[in-house]
Amino acid sequence: MKILVSVKRVVDYNVKVRVKADGTGVDVANAKMSMNPFDEIAVEEAVRLKEAGIATEVVAVSAGIANCQETLRTALAIGADRGILIETDVELQPLAVAKLLKAVCEKEQPQIIICGKQAIDDDANQTGQMLAALMDWPQAAFASKVIVANGKATVTREIDGGLETIEIALPAVITTDLRLNEPRYATLPNIMKAKKKPLETLTPEALGIDVSPRLKTLKVAEPAKRAAGIKVADVAELVAKLKNEGVIA
Repeated sequence: MKILVSVKRVVDYNVKVRVKADGTGVDVANAKMSMNPFDEIAVEEAVRLKEAGIATEVVAVSAGIANCQETLRTALAIGADRGILIETDVELQPLAVAKLLKAVCEKEQPQIIICGKQAIDDDANQTGQMLAALMDWPQAAFASKVIVANGKATVTREIDGGLETIEIALPAVITTDLRLNEPRYATLPNIMKAKKKPLETLTPEALGIDVSPRLKTLKVAEPAKRAAGIKVADVAELVAKLKNEGVIA
């Protein structure tokens, strides 16, 4: 069984992002970049399935600029067998990424695709679902536990009301939630080994995919600063302020 894992290069979650002065986007010029945390969980889960003897190969895929090779090397150091970079300078949106992954899937023929449920930069939470629709495969989003056996995956999903367990036939798309696992640290020997693992570079044009943006970002702004709180003497004054300031009817 082959597992394909998508990984994205994002601003490290420890970095406080800064909005550009002209409001056109986020300043990433000198920011530390790393693998999207949800994608780390996806890679870890794929590697665990391989270690359990369920999967025979784990292929990590990323799309973006040439520096995304660093993110793929991290995935290889965690335990992926090889990497594929779809190199482009175009700003990729979820539908474009889903189409690129579909093209790679048609080439690689994996039985399971594992994606992070969302990226911490755009918080779109769309790519996995779009990919499942394009592939016409069953999907299990927000997975907190995955058991694969007999050509099926039993997935426990985190939903608003608690947990839901579903069974889906393979091939399928699974997106990871935070509680699925705890990703391992890449050891120095594995980082060195990752440098020798194969990394293939493709282009959207070679895959026959148009990645032109369909959405235009009009403005990016810092969150509004919270106003200072005030003290009230009693409940009557609190209710009066809430009514007068339009918070409640």
